Amino acid sequence: MKQIDYGTGSISKNIMRAAGPMIAAQVLSLLYNVVDRMYIGRIEGVGMQALAGVGLCFPLISLINAFANLYASGGASLCAIESGRKNHQKAENYINTSFALIVITAILLSVFGFVFCEKILYAFGASQTTILYALPYMQIYIIGTLFSMISLGLNPFINAQGYPTIGMVTILIGAILNIVLDPIFIFSFHLGIQGAAIASVLAQIVSAIFVLRFLTSKKAEYRLRFFSLGVAEFWDCTKNIVSLGMAGFVMQCTNSLVQIISNNVLNQYGGDLYISIMTIVNSVRQILDTIIFGLADGTSPILSYNYGARYYKRVKKTIWALTAIACLYTSVVWILILAFPALFIQLFNQEPQLIELCIPALRLYFFAFFFQALQYAGQTTFKALNKRNQAIFFSLFRKVIIVIPLTLWLPNLFNMGAIGVFAAEPISNFVGGSICFITMLVTVFPELNQANEYEKF
Repeated sequence: MKQIDYGTGSISKNIMRAAGPMIAAQVLSLLYNVVDRMYIGRIEGVGMQALAGVGLCFPLISLINAFANLYASGGASLCAIESGRKNHQKAENYINTSFALIVITAILLSVFGFVFCEKILYAFGASQTTILYALPYMQIYIIGTLFSMISLGLNPFINAQGYPTIGMVTILIGAILNIVLDPIFIFSFHLGIQGAAIASVLAQIVSAIFVLRFLTSKKAEYRLRFFSLGVAEFWDCTKNIVSLGMAGFVMQCTNSLVQIISNNVLNQYGGDLYISIMTIVNSVRQILDTIIFGLADGTSPILSYNYGARYYKRVKKTIWALTAIACLYTSVVWILILAFPALFIQLFNQEPQLIELCIPALRLYFFAFFFQALQYAGQTTFKALNKRNQAIFFSLFRKVIIVIPLTLWLPNLFNMGAIGVFAAEPISNFVGGSICFITMLVTVFPELNQANEYEKF
């Protein structure tokens, strides 16, 4: 599989060559959890309750993924920047440091999560009914934390080296295995929700093995070399990785916090039924977000490489291309949700009562989805160009400053009740996305216009 040179050739072609496999990888990665929910929602007699139980696990799973992305987004971006500067040893140091951080963190999270899992789930809004499904699913999922974090946390380093197709294949293998094993463990072995968790863990193990196999092979330009770092190098890289990756980490942590607060507010105003509705809405959101996530992940190393190489005209063209594609996609999604909401809901559950209540919630939640494109364009640019302060601020701004207060206030305003929780998202998309993008334009572009650009050869 041919390596992509991010510093030459057509910008749009490079984006599609890099983002295409990453989009496919994001879709396939999503299948780990979404396929579980599709099968779980169809478990005879308890599908709705089981779906609510899995929904309560979302924040905890998101927190685990947040730590993997902390090291992935920070380390992979820095690796690509150093690659553009031709600092090959420094680029390789970032891979090895990220791997060490992933292993240490995964072990700590596994122990802590397994010991306090039940208490955490109750704090996240579990009831006496939903805990019967949430607890066994989460306990098994936690066992696979190390493999999940290796697969998620190291895959961006494959893309950063110009091999997005290989990154896609490593996830494809695990995703296919998960799809095959889910119905076997859930229905054939009659393990129910526990079977879904077992299938996910086995798939993550296989995916992690393939990621490690490539990054230790001779084909990788920057390889994993276990125990090769000195103490000073490790701490220096750790400081830079955590500093830059903190933006993505904060974003995922705040997403988890929003989910926790939403589940608790929904439990107060609508009970387990509305938690099930939010689980479906979040699942649809995850499916539709995969394209824009993959686009951002594929574009990020292109921005980082060209910024490190001081090809600033290419950086500006890449930003505009990312924005245009993201705006087009989110506009199409917005129209489809407004026109055909039931089609998306029926992927997870076909109970008439649930569908009837879920349709207005889904339409409202996605109402300003177009502005999400502006958030991703601005946020991706800040992260890829090592603008860590701006990246962290806008991670906090949309969720903590806008969404959380609205989630708490709107149900009490105008007697909105549970539907007020779903109204917080479109308001935050409009306000947060617009301000993030405008800030990026007025801070990043003047710097790029004033800087001296190297001649390409």
